Amino acid sequence: MAKEAEAGRGNRDDGRSETEAERADRRWLEVIQEIRVAQTGVQILLGFLLTVVFTPHFQGLERTDKTIYIVTIVLASLATGALIGPVAFHRIVAGRRIKPRAVVWAARLTMTGIVLLLATLTSALLLVLRVATDGWYVPWIVAGVLGWYLLCWFALPFWVRSRYTSGK
Repeated sequence: MAKEAEAGRGNRDDGRSETEAERADRRWLEVIQEIRVAQTGVQILLGFLLTVVFTPHFQGLERTDKTIYIVTIVLASLATGALIGPVAFHRIVAGRRIKPRAVVWAARLTMTGIVLLLATLTSALLLVLRVATDGWYVPWIVAGVLGWYLLCWFALPFWVRSRYTSGK
């Protein structure tokens, strides 16, 4: 009976002994947890951005600032769509026995959403700092924060991945 229980289980280098379906279930839950974090932030930011255009101060903004606002709100909308996309994707394909492929597409949508969120946050920071100050240093601050995001979100994870999985 133990041999039957092991039948169909993968023998992988990471020490897991799980079927393709079990792996897909686990990976799906991981993606959903990741989305919850990013999705909450982008939805709050989008909600705030949607109200800005209705404030009296908005009408007095320079054309450049209004353009940055439009770019920012479009980026936030795209990020929201990409981060909510996996939920709709799952609803549409659930029960079709294609969860491993659905997980791959959900992960792609999530990464797309994270990149769009990066652009949204950078654009929003540029807008806020331009409106809050006339400082020549605004682009430098935005570039520094963008660098920090890139380091935390991409460079460090890719470095750790290459360092600790290079032999596999």
